[in-house]
Amino acid sequence: MASTSREDRLNAAFVMVADTLTDDYDVVELLHTLVSECTEIVKVQAGGLMLLDADGNLQVVASTTESAELVEVLQLAAGVGPCLDCFAMGEQVSVPDVSATTRWPAFREEALRRGFHSTHAIPLRLRGDTIGTMNLFGTSIGALSDRDASAAQALADVATISILQQRVSAHAQVVAEQLQRALDSRVLIEQAKGAVAQASGTSMDESFALLRRYARDRNLTLHALAEAITNRSLPVSELTISPRRKRA
Repeated sequence: MASTSREDRLNAAFVMVADTLTDDYDVVELLHTLVSECTEIVKVQAGGLMLLDADGNLQVVASTTESAELVEVLQLAAGVGPCLDCFAMGEQVSVPDVSATTRWPAFREEALRRGFHSTHAIPLRLRGDTIGTMNLFGTSIGALSDRDASAAQALADVATISILQQRVSAHAQVVAEQLQRALDSRVLIEQAKGAVAQASGTSMDESFALLRRYARDRNLTLHALAEAITNRSLPVSELTISPRRKRA
């Protein structure tokens, strides 16, 4: 029964990713959906995703928690870590026991401080080209099973194909623009999260949950909603009003 439930969840994740691919799909929402669903399916506690920007540098573009984002940012700042090794090699990198590794001291210290005892990095790749990594963090020691690692890679591959799908002949330019738009949206969303957290007294994680729920309920992109929050055309108080209550 558990196996059936898990496979159903995986199939639903593929459908969810496919449904995101409208003509004006939101890359940031696609990536958040990917990493959120993947953490649930393989039963880890947090996840994040890095993408190459237009200048060829990795940037954090999605994360399920602030703690996961901070661990990823530290790796980028230090220039070393399992996520960066995964990107460089284009292969999965597993650290089943963070406390036992001596390879990346700064990463080990920060991950343990944030309560993460295992990590698994998965490349976003297509035909030899790697455009980023999806990074899964667990609060207990242990590696992903082969089955879970394969499922995570399959989801990452689908997302990569989605991002790199060719819409016009100038493929390279389109890819660069899509990835840069995702990174620009991330900055705007972080500003909106801060504004919501300050105005409502919620945590950054709770504020992001409010933003995602409001956007989904009203068929808005995260980018459009974040822009409305930051330019104050939409008051933060609106985020706590459900569509049903508003109609009433």
